Amino acid sequence: MERSTVRVLVVDDYEPFRQLVSSTLAKRPALQIIGEVSDGLEAVRRAEKLKPDLILLDIGLPTLNGIEAARRIRKLAPESKIIFLSQESSPDVMKEALDLGAWGYVVKTKAASELLAAVESVISEKQFVGSMQPNTVMLRK
Repeated sequence: MERSTVRVLVVDDYEPFRQLVSSTLAKRPALQIIGEVSDGLEAVRRAEKLKPDLILLDIGLPTLNGIEAARRIRKLAPESKIIFLSQESSPDVMKEALDLGAWGYVVKTKAASELLAAVESVISEKQFVGSMQPNTVMLRK
């Protein structure tokens, strides 16, 4: 991502959390929130239309779960990088998410300490895996 401004789409069905994520990212001048969405199908539509640089995507979404939304987004907006931001801490789910081509995975309980690090890593073309999962390493630049 060589742009001076990174365009971000935030996808989470819980509005207070979505707003917290957006307001946290908005404090960084290089990050521009271009949309907030509450369900998986709308995430796919917005990703196709807006072609964001970065998508923060929950897994537990109505209409279409985040894993399936990511599969579709990969085809419709292949340049968009995805960071999963989820309550799901299962290593199997995390592996499936990363196998789909996600650049990062952050468990929501660690978002306060890891979200910005994840975004910075991904912007720098480095994969990020949060610290909550056993047998994984957090990658930083």
